[in-house]
Amino acid sequence: MNGPDYLIKAGDYTARIVARGAALCELQHLGRDLVVPFSADEPIPDYRGIIAAPWPNRVADGAYRWDGDVYHLPLNERDRGTALHGLVLGLEWELEAHDDDRLTLRCALEPSKGYPSALEVRADYRLDENGLHCTVTASNVGTAAAPYGVCPHPYLVAGEAPLDEWTLSVPASHFLAVTPDRLLPLGLEAVEGHAFDFRTPRAIGTTQIDHAFTGLGLDVDGVHRLLLSDPSGTFVGMQWDASCPWLQLHTADKPEGVPGRLGLAVEPMTCPPDAFNSGTDLIRLEPGDSHTAGWSIFGG
Repeated sequence: MNGPDYLIKAGDYTARIVARGAALCELQHLGRDLVVPFSADEPIPDYRGIIAAPWPNRVADGAYRWDGDVYHLPLNERDRGTALHGLVLGLEWELEAHDDDRLTLRCALEPSKGYPSALEVRADYRLDENGLHCTVTASNVGTAAAPYGVCPHPYLVAGEAPLDEWTLSVPASHFLAVTPDRLLPLGLEAVEGHAFDFRTPRAIGTTQIDHAFTGLGLDVDGVHRLLLSDPSGTFVGMQWDASCPWLQLHTADKPEGVPGRLGLAVEPMTCPPDAFNSGTDLIRLEPGDSHTAGWSIFGG
């Protein structure tokens, strides 16, 4: 179903990654799940753990203009009429290297009516005593310039309590308001006085989130850091570098009768939703150019 799956271990951490989408299907610390897992033998649910490239989030109507030409992407979110989470999520990535504590997968993306150039994308996963570290490098190996963005898509798990009881800390000053029907960008709003203000740690409660945040503060060691804590004292955190000035959060709400709010999707992004149309923080990869972004997940 998802091709080969690969186990890596280091210290108190274990992780499993499948070839399809280079998706993180399991991450544990001392045997406790830090992300919502899925079986390597079943379809990937809710885009869990995938690498979203060459764009994160949505492209409205799957259409955009680039260097004077109009491109049309396949619509995989048909109810909202958008192209969601890139083009490499359905590919089976090839193994480049696999050691006890490290894995590198790569994939090739060819030009198409939806994308102007060829990319080679590598995902490097590494475990150590401080958690899981991932870097994704995209290289333009084609003959035309290409638009680019990337993000991971893990659903973090703080502990055994329900998501509503988890305490969230995220240093973001603004969020991107979206249309209620298609979740397409409207404009930035300050979190001050809003239910999305988690600059001071507090419980998520019943707040429903499926929004991008920015104005991300840096920790003392120069990284962006999010922390999610369970009432029992367990926690999970994520940190990332300046290559990702945007952060999508999603409380994974589902229709009545479908299990929801199983984890908090935390997606450091190089650009916001619909950047292929807005151009905001969109990366331009000229032929021969490369771009690298990185993030880490840790727990206790």
